[in-house]
Amino acid sequence: MKTRITLILLALFFIMSPGNAEIKTPKGIIKLDGSAAPELHLKDMDGEEYNIKQSRGKWVFVHFWAAWCGPCRREMPTVERLNGLIKSAPIDIVLINTAEDDDTVFSFLSAIAPTLSSLMDRDGKVTENWQPRGLPATFLVSPRGTLEYIALGGRTWDKPVLLNFIKRLASERK
Repeated sequence: MKTRITLILLALFFIMSPGNAEIKTPKGIIKLDGSAAPELHLKDMDGEEYNIKQSRGKWVFVHFWAAWCGPCRREMPTVERLNGLIKSAPIDIVLINTAEDDDTVFSFLSAIAPTLSSLMDRDGKVTENWQPRGLPATFLVSPRGTLEYIALGGRTWDKPVLLNFIKRLASERK
C-alpha cells in the first residue's frame, strides 16, 4: 500500500512538473495544428534581409499589420512595449507590413512605435502564403518552425495574461 501511494505521488509530481505542464492558452489565442510555417524571407525599409530560418531555436512572433488598419494602430504600441519587456527572452518579434510604401510605414512607425522596424511585403505574396484572415494577425511559430498559435484582431500584448503566456512559451524550447 505504501509503495502504491509513493508511485502515485511520483506520477503526480512528474505530471505536474513545469516541463510537462500544458500552457494555458489565453482567450482569443487559437491553438493551431503545428504544421510547418510558410516561407518568410523579406527585407526591411533599409534593405536588411530576414529569413525565418535564422530564428530556428527561438519562438517567433510574426505580426501582420497595415497603417490603414484601425486595430493595428491601437495594437502597435502594445507590441512595442511587449518587445521591451521580453528583450532578453529567446523570441523574435517580426513585423510584416502588407503592401504599403516606405513613406507610409515610416510615418506610421515613427509616430506610433518608434523603436520597432518592419519587414516590407511589397507585393503581398508572403501575406498571401501565410493567409492571416484579416489584420492585425499574429502567428506564434515554435523553435522547430511550426505554426502553434494565432491571434486574429487586435490585442493588448503587454497585459499580464498575454505577457506571461509569451514568456512561458519563450521559456519552453519545444
